[in-house]
Amino acid sequence: MNGKALTRKYANSRQMSLFREYWPFFLLAIPVLIVTIVFIFIPVIYAIILSFFKMETIVSPGKFIGLGNYREIFSDPLFWNALKNGVIYALSTVALQLVIGIIIALILDHNFKGRNYFRGLAIVPYVIPTVVASFTWLWILDPNVGVVNKVVKTLGLGTITWFETPFTAMFSNVLVSVWIWTPFVTLSFLAGLQGIDQELHEAARVDGATWTQRFLFITLPLLKPILVIIILLRTIWMFNKFDIIWLLTQGGPLHATEHLPVLSYLRAFPMFEVGNGSAIATVNFLLLIILIFIYLKKVDIDE
Repeated sequence: MNGKALTRKYANSRQMSLFREYWPFFLLAIPVLIVTIVFIFIPVIYAIILSFFKMETIVSPGKFIGLGNYREIFSDPLFWNALKNGVIYALSTVALQLVIGIIIALILDHNFKGRNYFRGLAIVPYVIPTVVASFTWLWILDPNVGVVNKVVKTLGLGTITWFETPFTAMFSNVLVSVWIWTPFVTLSFLAGLQGIDQELHEAARVDGATWTQRFLFITLPLLKPILVIIILLRTIWMFNKFDIIWLLTQGGPLHATEHLPVLSYLRAFPMFEVGNGSAIATVNFLLLIILIFIYLKKVDIDE
């Protein structure tokens, strides 16, 4: 038996040995794989296929038009407006979540009376269903009966129509999104802070380092792996966020809060332009894939 045959035989026997050792894990992964294929891969592929057809409903026979839907959306000002709104919404919410989340995590990392109580209280917005939170904020910011406007009126500042002007509508969506999702960021950073060796801080303090210096040169570098993942995940989620914007403003007023997921939904269902809506969703998907690739290429978690 020659060397190649021996190598092939050894490789096959090793593969069989690994399979016999890990077959229960492969077996347990089958249901997850099936669910992923059925509920993620197939709908994504189907949406991409639909983007090449002209369809009036989701069940009507479509007419193949190639890149016609893509030419149409790229020449549509509402598409570029939705893309701009999505970038503004995602960047604003992610930046505020990071800053506020780190500040709260640093506070909750200290040892003080009632710390566990406040740690539990910090996750309350995250566990409230999005629908409940959104309708609660609709009431809080209501121009007639809302708590916020009653306080504003008391201060003599008049009435603010939070959801009826382009700027305040986007601001309100960002505010509610930050309130709901900051606890996730807080918990992530708090877990990271718990894993930092306090002897590093003590040694730096003995050497005369200020709190700011310890944060910039010890805490922040050690939190970098968490920071990189949080920025990536939160950007993807907020760029795709549909429920909060739809429940609060439905993309209005004057398309001021209409981003790509909302525009895709409006085109595909209320307007019955299924192919056009699928093309918008496909472009949104491709943009995020490109963003992930560039981000992971530029950022080294292990640095």
